[in-house]
Amino acid sequence: MQTDAELAELELFREMTCRALKQEVEPYYESWESAGQVPRKLWQTLGQAGMLCVDLPEQYGAADASFEVAQLVIGEMARMGFGGLASGHNIHSNIVAPYILHVGNEAQKAHWLPQMVSGDVVGAIAMTEPGAGSDLAALRTTAVRDGDDWLINGSKIFITNGLLADLVIVCAKTDSSAGAKGISLFLVDTSLPGFSRGSGIKKIGQHSSDTAELFFDNLRVPADALLGEENRGFFYLMQELPRERLGCATQAIAATDGALQLTLDYVQERKAFSQTVGSFQNTRFKLAEVKTQLELCRAYYQQCMAKYVAGTMTVEDAALLKLSATEMQCQAADQCLQLFGGYGYTAEYPISRFYVDARVQTIYGGTSEIMKEVIARPMLGR
Repeated sequence: MQTDAELAELELFREMTCRALKQEVEPYYESWESAGQVPRKLWQTLGQAGMLCVDLPEQYGAADASFEVAQLVIGEMARMGFGGLASGHNIHSNIVAPYILHVGNEAQKAHWLPQMVSGDVVGAIAMTEPGAGSDLAALRTTAVRDGDDWLINGSKIFITNGLLADLVIVCAKTDSSAGAKGISLFLVDTSLPGFSRGSGIKKIGQHSSDTAELFFDNLRVPADALLGEENRGFFYLMQELPRERLGCATQAIAATDGALQLTLDYVQERKAFSQTVGSFQNTRFKLAEVKTQLELCRAYYQQCMAKYVAGTMTVEDAALLKLSATEMQCQAADQCLQLFGGYGYTAEYPISRFYVDARVQTIYGGTSEIMKEVIARPMLGR
């Protein structure tokens, strides 16, 4: 149970986050969605507002806030309908920065983390390849020793923050004969020769979350670009997955809160057959179903949050949470949009963005099908 001080901290950050989003994001978000990315300056604005990597230690310029606060920032973005921004922020603050904090050496932390906190450096992580999505053992990007350096060759696809990233954690094979056990992680400065990006990938939703294909052509990185130990990359990925999937669940639950509130407001104002849409039994039953599934997911989410903070959250816990929360989000967004009738299918009504932004949640961070495999294997002793 949270103390009064912890609750006060959460409320302080919530007010600060909402105020900053209303001032710095809300008036411009539609234009960013049309542009297919947020402006580079926004990251520095978020940094100045203290909204990036908030749970990193103070020595790196961060607030040293609680893990709950870090999730709150992502959640408020999702609740307000800024799904693309929430995903980009999640990658930067909730995935890339913790990898460096937990796996990196002191020199790597001192160099990269303060710049990520300020927004001077935007982070991305590059795992997925054109021929290898969830199957990390099938990675074809390689890193080969060349003297004291490494030469990286290959490509990655569907990389969030790919267009704006200054730093990319790249997963590459350093032992081609060892399958998943031959993967290493590298901190790649995107200004280096041999690094290039494709044009932004056009998606059906989360448009302002810039997504790109990345290319590495004899990209030379120094020995100190290796993150952690050689051939330990798969272990680090498994170690950090629970937090990544918790972030997906944060977005799912908060976005559903936002979509449900929009719908409640609409059905109490919109009239059909001389009565409000909210007075029809079908409407009331659908809203009750959405609320029930949302609160069930929220209860498990809070349980997993407590486990994560205590260091006891398992890969299976994270898979159960991501599967249930993101599938719930998609179903809830569909039900909410239905209650708007034809208006829900127009870009003019924000509920449509909640609907299209939700769909990718069951794909990135591990598809729902992969989540089911992760859950089923220990059940069957495999």
